[in-house]
Amino acid sequence: MDGLPLPRDEYDRLVFFESTREKAESDYLRSPHDAEVLTRWGGALLELAQFRQGQQSIDMVADAVSKFEEALRISPKRPDTLWCLGNAHTSQGFLVTETEKAKEYFKKASLCFQQAFDEEPHNELYQKSLEMSDKAPALHIELQKQLNAQAILGAPSGSTIGGTSKGSKKKKKKNSDFKYDVLGWIVLAVGVVVWAGMAKSSMQAAPPSNFR
Repeated sequence: MDGLPLPRDEYDRLVFFESTREKAESDYLRSPHDAEVLTRWGGALLELAQFRQGQQSIDMVADAVSKFEEALRISPKRPDTLWCLGNAHTSQGFLVTETEKAKEYFKKASLCFQQAFDEEPHNELYQKSLEMSDKAPALHIELQKQLNAQAILGAPSGSTIGGTSKGSKKKKKKNSDFKYDVLGWIVLAVGVVVWAGMAKSSMQAAPPSNFR
């Protein structure tokens, strides 16, 4: 991200989920009414959005949402799809700056998590996600505080036009790291679900190193 080389484990994840996306897209052409294929496709897009910035990330998450919603039109009570949609809405919440807009996304996410948990009340992952969704608004406020602090302190008077100070770059990286720490509980778990779907589809591929 930001033009810097990815660490090996991140690069492996990028390659894995890009391969997953491509295969799901191909499978969809053959089976357009397969909810599992659409869920895998959306899950891969949600993971890949983490490697994008700005509007590209927002657009990719929105694309993931559309895949999950299409899957739910086929299988309305599919719990893993409901859960993935909840994660996508949570991501959308963290990608907007407006508090009220973020709350709307978090509310949608909570509803999806609740529906998934209702379908599988003994699923600890769904229960944990439902609990975590209650913390999302406070985390969003904290993220915005850091963004605002960066805006105030990120452009020292001695900086040159077209340039960026080393201190500003450090603040930007710290800010970005915080955002991905917040989203980490979403994308890593989604990755496990996506890889499980890939295994079920009999694709001969090893999971990325952080899922072993």
